[in-house]
Amino acid sequence: MSVAMSRRQRVLWWVSMPICALVAVVSSRYLLGMGLRPPLIETNEFRRPFLVIHVLGSVIALMIGCFQFLPKLRRPASSLHQLTGRVYVIGCLVGGIAGVPLALGASTGTISTVGFGMLALAWIFVTVQGWRCAVERRFAAHRAWMIRSFALTLAAVTLRVYLILLDFLPVSFEDGYRAISFLCWVPNWIVAEIVLYRHCEHASSPAYQEPAS
Repeated sequence: MSVAMSRRQRVLWWVSMPICALVAVVSSRYLLGMGLRPPLIETNEFRRPFLVIHVLGSVIALMIGCFQFLPKLRRPASSLHQLTGRVYVIGCLVGGIAGVPLALGASTGTISTVGFGMLALAWIFVTVQGWRCAVERRFAAHRAWMIRSFALTLAAVTLRVYLILLDFLPVSFEDGYRAISFLCWVPNWIVAEIVLYRHCEHASSPAYQEPAS
């Protein structure tokens, strides 16, 4: 399989990259102590010190994750890919681990705790699986797990999209936020599985060839 991006993939990358960068920059205000914090964050009993830790890890994962899909960087033998991949994994693990106590402190109740808690644990799990596959040089499996990992990393983006849409829906913010605790990541994972399924169908065709590592 060629590592070159298709036209659709290039367009998707150029659209998603600025959005990820914008979310990362906006989220960085928590690291700098700038701007107002939403009431739901202020009332989270575990926001100190876990909010800053979670944001730091998530911002690193969000920014580096985009570049991991560039053809020149995603070759397994690339030393730069290996270096940035390690930083990405660290970012995911830091963000995910800090996300667990933040989920436990969610002021909107048990549903939000379960939703965001499952996201944090799933993010950790798929990222560790991807890292293990890379160490074991099972690169096809590594790519699949990392696609799942980045789909969950993008929950930082989809969460904010849903928060904007929530203003136009006839539901209370609290109820909407409880739904978003699942909506921000479950559909992302489903899309990732669809992409992987279609890739497997393509890989099973006689014309498919695994790239040299």
